[in-house]
Amino acid sequence: MSSTSPILVGIITVSDRASQGIYEDLGGPALRNAAEGYGWQVVGEVIVPDDLERIQAAIRSLISQGCGLVLTTGGTGVDVRDVTPEAIRGILRVEIPGFGELMRMRSVEITPNAILSRSLAAIVDTALVIALPGKPQGAVECLSFVLGAIPHAVKLAQRVPTSC
Repeated sequence: MSSTSPILVGIITVSDRASQGIYEDLGGPALRNAAEGYGWQVVGEVIVPDDLERIQAAIRSLISQGCGLVLTTGGTGVDVRDVTPEAIRGILRVEIPGFGELMRMRSVEITPNAILSRSLAAIVDTALVIALPGKPQGAVECLSFVLGAIPHAVKLAQRVPTSC
């Protein structure tokens, strides 16, 4: 990734019902619009059920397609089926706590239920993976809160020399 190349992005919607076609995925398209608005290139989008192994396989598949940034939406709450953070933690190299902390801190000003979010970010293989809320507006807002750190984190994940 050079300083002029766009960030290559993969988007994963984690939802039992959307993966079964019971309802339309709105989170993935909302993140696609936001990512393209930031000048990034979305190279892959998938919908998977709330299943730890399927989430991990989707993350690794998008990374193998060249994605330096993988955004997940959904599965970050406290329901028994919400396993996105556990899926990411099972394959990460390093967790980056500041992303989740900032997303919760800023989101709680919008809704008190944000305190229940388990959103996080981590380096998996050669990509930055960010787990965002399932509600489209919340996912896009949380992404905007951490936007400033993403290009540098992607470079670090891809082992691109940087001056810190």
